[in-house]
Amino acid sequence: MRMALSITLLVLMTSGATAQYLGNYSANPYAPDSTANAYGAGSPHHPNSISNPHGRYGSVHSNNSANNPYATDAPKLYDSEGNYRGRLSSNPYDPDSISNPYGRYGSRFSPDSVNNPYGAGNPYAPDSATNLYGQGLSIQGVEDD
Repeated sequence: MRMALSITLLVLMTSGATAQYLGNYSANPYAPDSTANAYGAGSPHHPNSISNPHGRYGSVHSNNSANNPYATDAPKLYDSEGNYRGRLSSNPYDPDSISNPYGRYGSRFSPDSVNNPYGAGNPYAPDSATNLYGQGLSIQGVEDD
């Protein structure tokens, strides 16, 4: 029984989708991997940029987009220690969205929210998305095999 469960978990983990690094959700306009850098990860011409209105992760029509208010599979955010910080999504109804004002990752009162200046959104923390000189949060999109 235990061996069958281990094999099943291994198959599930290795099949399906893998994560694709899309840059860093950051206010730093000088970092090349920052979404605030129009010549780096924030370029509207890069195919995997969340700023590309015609790309998979930037289009208002894609289910994987940060800009689709109805997306259910938007990119995920992780801090430098690998902690999950929610979905980079404009969907105000997704419980994991940073745009959900009542959710764990979108509420300005939640310590896990990028919108809380005293929590994960602290402008002095090096991996905060609001730190003008920091690295920001890693954006991981879904890439199909």
